[in-house]
Amino acid sequence: MSRDHPLADPLPQPVPSRPLALSLFKLARPHQWVKSAFVLIGPFYGLADTHRTLSEVLVPAILTAAAFALASSSCYVVNDLFDAEADRLHPRKCRRPIASGAVTPGVAWVFALGLLVATAMLVLMIPPTGGQSVRGLVALTIGLYVANVTAYSIWIKHIIIADVMGLSLGFVLRVMGGCAAVAISPSTWLLNCTFFLAMFLAFGKRLGERRTAGPNAAGVRAVQAAYTDDLLRMAVVVTAVATLLTYASYVQASEIFYTDPAAGNFNLLWLTILPATFGLFRCIVLLERGDYDDPTELAIRDRAFAASGLVFGVMTVLLIIFFRLGNGG
Repeated sequence: MSRDHPLADPLPQPVPSRPLALSLFKLARPHQWVKSAFVLIGPFYGLADTHRTLSEVLVPAILTAAAFALASSSCYVVNDLFDAEADRLHPRKCRRPIASGAVTPGVAWVFALGLLVATAMLVLMIPPTGGQSVRGLVALTIGLYVANVTAYSIWIKHIIIADVMGLSLGFVLRVMGGCAAVAISPSTWLLNCTFFLAMFLAFGKRLGERRTAGPNAAGVRAVQAAYTDDLLRMAVVVTAVATLLTYASYVQASEIFYTDPAAGNFNLLWLTILPATFGLFRCIVLLERGDYDDPTELAIRDRAFAASGLVFGVMTVLLIIFFRLGNGG
């Protein structure tokens, strides 16, 4: 790869010194907290199928989302501790606080433990939902999440396909944690859609890494040696289609709830498939071009992708409020 490419040189670059507090904040990867939005999916869709009010589910759902965010930050710290040597070879990850030396391993371990303590405190603040104490179930899902991510950092990330499934399970546990927080059972379509979407994001990240790191991809992530460009392209497309088909099955199954006589008995929820499709394939295009090596960044940096997500969210919220909540379910 030409050295003229902005990401071609794997040598670590000098990192300006910054206050320790700022380095710890960066180490927590706050931009990854957006993933905790998955915690809110179950409570929101479940709200339409229960007789609870918004206020009854809002507090436990938000506290659980915050708890998962802090727990995930703790896991990221531990992961960076294990990956420090490999990160130093990455053109961008070499600037991470531990890899660059801005945060020492000892301080990082203390910080990770502190984040877990804060997580436990948030769980203890979750109020009963529907007359049931949900703290135990929420704590269980978060515990399983931490165990899964720890196993991933130590072992699973080195096994082809299993590495992606391990990451995807983390998203599924977020959804299950959100459902536990409001005492509802997660539906099969929700778990399936979450799992396939998470696999899409994980395969997409690996494809993006191969585009940005080039021949050094295996040095950045050891399991990349077992992947090929063609395999990752196929996996990205297959999981994107599986996600859309799973969501489409939900749209069809929910037709009775979102059909409006004034719109010619048209299932208005079908309209949400349009921004969902655009967003997924926009992500594929940008990853294939090597513009990003982390799909999560798209929600922050790419306006078209962010707009598709916003349109999907607004449309879904308005339709559920109007058809499910406004009409008494």
